[in-house]
Amino acid sequence: MSANLPQHHPEDQEIDLMQISKKIKSFFERINTLLFKGIQFFVKNAIIIAILLIVGVGLGMFLDKKSINYNNQVIVTPNFGSTDYLYSKIDLIESKIKEGDTVFLKEVAGIKKPKELKGIEITPIADVYKFIENKPENFELIKLMAEDGDIKKAVEDDLTSKNYKFHKLSFVTDKITNSKETVQPLLNFLNDASYYKEIQKETINNIQIKMVQNDTIISQINVVLNGFSNKAKGFLKSDKLVYYNENTQLNDIIKTKEAVINEQADYRINLIGLDKIVKDNSSTLNIENKSAVNGRFKFILPILFILTFILFRLFIAFYRNQSLKAIKYN
Repeated sequence: MSANLPQHHPEDQEIDLMQISKKIKSFFERINTLLFKGIQFFVKNAIIIAILLIVGVGLGMFLDKKSINYNNQVIVTPNFGSTDYLYSKIDLIESKIKEGDTVFLKEVAGIKKPKELKGIEITPIADVYKFIENKPENFELIKLMAEDGDIKKAVEDDLTSKNYKFHKLSFVTDKITNSKETVQPLLNFLNDASYYKEIQKETINNIQIKMVQNDTIISQINVVLNGFSNKAKGFLKSDKLVYYNENTQLNDIIKTKEAVINEQADYRINLIGLDKIVKDNSSTLNIENKSAVNGRFKFILPILFILTFILFRLFIAFYRNQSLKAIKYN
């Protein structure tokens, strides 16, 4: 059986190694040739490539200046049930921007430089905890909506999202802006609503009446508590043994006073945010937009021009070679 096994001779192994060596050498020679041809190509076309570089950088710098824009954000709170009103007003402004109606934006909306305003939108800031805080009906609504799908979809649904307290008003400008030129005019436009001004007036009036009544209630409770205190001091001075009934209404009175005081504190805080129909809470302006190509045209265009030129020359060379082959065979 051993006579039928293939025999490996040292000469065959040497031939295999020589072939591998030749292939490696040939591979590196091809690389050197391609490298040389590439250098030769750039040397021969140095003037054209230099022109493409200069034109690309110049045009890129021009486009970079034109393409730079800034994101601006204002956190607002729509009061007195004005959420839908707020969203409709922002949609109106956005439609006027798309139409290029600078007359409306300047004369009606009050934007100082309407041509610099490139877009505007408003989105709710999801805060489920505030949405359901002390509001059992809202919690039941979220539960009901979540039964038919996932909780995330229920939270982001328009029915719930527009009822969140805070909303993000975002707008884009192509130049640096400031509050006087854009934010304040926008807020003035949004707050110019006679219907909601009447609601604002009555709401604040009702809160002030409740606060006066609460102050009266607190004073009355203090009188009652002082009466208990004086009676307790009288018992302490006497030599009689007195037993207090734990079921007296003293604890209920103290709890009522605490609840009324907390209510007064809430009213004072709420009044701070009720001075406007659409209350601005904070603003962040002039955040430069860092998109994929924004501000990078001066690098992209020169490379693009040179690659296009190289591809064009390769196509011409390929076409010529194929034409010569066609003539040779014909």
